[in-house]
Amino acid sequence: MSLPLAGLKVLAFEQYGAGPFGSQYLSDLGAEVIKIEPAGTDGDYLRALGPYFIDEEKNSASSIFFQALNRNKKSITLNILSNEGKEILGKLVKESDAVCNNLRGDVPEKLGITFDQLKQYNKKIVAAHCSAYGREGSRKNWPGYDYLMQAEAGYFSLTGEPDAPPARFGLSIVDYMAGLTMAFSLVSGVLSARSSGIGRDIDVSLFDTAMFNQSYVAAWALNSDYKPERLDRSAHPVLVPCQLYKTADGWIYLMCNKESFWPTLCKYIEREELGKDERFLNFKLRQENRDLITEILDKELSKKKTSEWLEIFAGNVPAAPILDVKSSLENKFVKERNNVQTIKTKNDKKISLLKTPIRFDAEDHVDKTAPELGEHNNEVFSSLGYSEKDIKLLKNKGIICLFLLENQYI
Repeated sequence: MSLPLAGLKVLAFEQYGAGPFGSQYLSDLGAEVIKIEPAGTDGDYLRALGPYFIDEEKNSASSIFFQALNRNKKSITLNILSNEGKEILGKLVKESDAVCNNLRGDVPEKLGITFDQLKQYNKKIVAAHCSAYGREGSRKNWPGYDYLMQAEAGYFSLTGEPDAPPARFGLSIVDYMAGLTMAFSLVSGVLSARSSGIGRDIDVSLFDTAMFNQSYVAAWALNSDYKPERLDRSAHPVLVPCQLYKTADGWIYLMCNKESFWPTLCKYIEREELGKDERFLNFKLRQENRDLITEILDKELSKKKTSEWLEIFAGNVPAAPILDVKSSLENKFVKERNNVQTIKTKNDKKISLLKTPIRFDAEDHVDKTAPELGEHNNEVFSSLGYSEKDIKLLKNKGIICLFLLENQYI
């Protein structure tokens, strides 16, 4: 079977996290994603970002940070602000389904990559934009990044222990969610364009995504007197028990988010009477007695190690160990799920990366490592009808030239 998005062609003007993360979902599912990087530069800033590189290789794709976000893509270099560059871009757009970017809100129009500017080449083209604060409004020319969004969208106020300073989420979750939202909106736009024959602009912003992720917490705050607060041990605001509890050798996280799990938990810790205790009969009562439940569960769970409780609870009480990143990757269940893969670079170096979480059948599919800067210049420009002589001339003019580490153009 072919990959789910085989036949989808996307031109990507992207850098750093949100855009590359989103478009990698597309490339992992079979879309042809062509990164268009500015000619005469070092390309995507991630290419040079450390501190870890593949066996200390000295090429434009050796950054492991870059590799984690740009698998299965192609790369070309192009000066789209030049007349000849615009002409080449037009030819690319003519045979593509979508153009995506994660640039500052006022930049796409300056580069000529909005729907109104591209529809002359392809009326079905979809232009998917993922900016910091949107392409309209007072902040359209503001730079913006994940942690800023977390701070302003209330995440810091919800994260961490009550008496500690406000804290950010441990990962760049807004970047990842915004990138995925952009990818989803792009595919949705292409489906519409294939049906109607007309493309469109589709806008996603980090700020809007960060706000939307508040979900039911925002709904509570908008429609009641609810005031979000940080609770001890990463507890859920209303569901009890749902937090960290002490064990003989550390911690365990329990998440009894259905009424039936409370008596089940009581059974497995050999305290069945607690499941019938009038103080703990429902979520409301357990919330009112949260501190008492914490005291009781700490005492009972401290009788065994975390690993022992996980074996006892398995499939019956929702529970998880507290692992660091390295330990999480070495988890037996990760191996069972085959979440980690090893890919060989073009220089026959091995790199381990996480697989896409979307599972599908595909015959003989092998993921490819991220492309070097301009690696697919000849392939892509030849497909547009440019001869070797034409490509050499474009390089000499600086329209598609590369910029090497030793600052020499080719």
